[in-house]
Amino acid sequence: MNTTLRRPSDIYSPLYFLASLGSGGLVVTFFMYLLFWVPHKDKPVPTFENLMAIFTTENLTLQVAIVIAMTGIAIFSFLNIRLLIWNFRALSNFAQTADFQNLRASNGETTLLAGPLASAMTINALFIFGLVFVPKLWTVVEYLFPAALVAFLAIGIWALNLISAFLGRVLTKGGLFDVTANNSFAQLLPAFALSMVAVGLAAPAAMSNSSVTVAASLILSTFFGTAAILYTIIAATTAFTSMLQFGTAREAGPTLMVIIPILTVLGITFLRQNHGMHSSFDAHTSTGETMIFLARLLAVQILFLLLGVLVLRRQGYFNDFVFGKKTSPGSYALVCPGVALSVMLSFFINKGLVATQIITKFGLVYWSLTGLALVAQFLMIALIVILNRQHFSTPKLGKKFLPAE
Repeated sequence: MNTTLRRPSDIYSPLYFLASLGSGGLVVTFFMYLLFWVPHKDKPVPTFENLMAIFTTENLTLQVAIVIAMTGIAIFSFLNIRLLIWNFRALSNFAQTADFQNLRASNGETTLLAGPLASAMTINALFIFGLVFVPKLWTVVEYLFPAALVAFLAIGIWALNLISAFLGRVLTKGGLFDVTANNSFAQLLPAFALSMVAVGLAAPAAMSNSSVTVAASLILSTFFGTAAILYTIIAATTAFTSMLQFGTAREAGPTLMVIIPILTVLGITFLRQNHGMHSSFDAHTSTGETMIFLARLLAVQILFLLLGVLVLRRQGYFNDFVFGKKTSPGSYALVCPGVALSVMLSFFINKGLVATQIITKFGLVYWSLTGLALVAQFLMIALIVILNRQHFSTPKLGKKFLPAE
């Protein structure tokens, strides 16, 4: 009876940090409404004051969009923090078990990188929450930027320590890395964590008026961004070779699309760096160059989306792990690509097509393309609801969830 009613999340895996990550990503998707629809000429990002100013106008449509965005940001910020706290508590208990020691001795050691990944996302989500709900936050923002750099750097050092422990173990002695179990992109999780640290470190470059802060932001984000790129190339190459030989690990199938969020995060990192170079050091990038840069990233993302969907459908992953009775914490990795595509589409449409005057803002083509980003966002909200109910709710009497094989 106890086995039947046990929640899947009671069997802990560090991959449950991805549940917090997904909610944090949805915070960003709602912020896209405000970033690109609300006028904020006096600041690089919209703030509470910009939002409240809209309610003094007769623009009812934009007012409704702001209410929806603020509601979404509030709900998913709460879920993001709640799930992050739950994960740290569960990880603390898990660290006292033999299963944790076995994890540290296997390929799965890199799943621990989900911790710094989700933590970095939470800082980003909290900053967005502050911009949207805290009056006059922008008056003290120059004091917040150095603190943010310190926080992201601390998370980056945490991530590097976890990576060094893993690489130090598998590279100093042969036979400690199971190549036959490397038939997925699961080993790209460290690269994802490094890229999330990089985008956080790049934020002050895009928003600060202090050249010293901007310079520190540029240098630190470049280090972690470069590390993320190198790790992605090496890990993806070795993993793809293994997949060609052994096929894709069924439970880890969603990792095939981890390239999508990595590219979105690194793309935003480079956009933030370019803005900092422009505003503080008089280095300019044209709107046309930005458009083609985003188009290239989007093209790679679409290709990996098609590859991932192809493999997942052939393996029947959705029927078993999303809508069926089997469960896997790795299913939360499905949220990241959808969120990342929604965000990338918003940037491509607004910073690419609108900025180059290829399409008119708020015109028919604009809303047709923006609709794709909104659909991706809606689907990921639905997926989060399904997965949270599946993993964190106690099953009804007589219904049994089966762990992945």
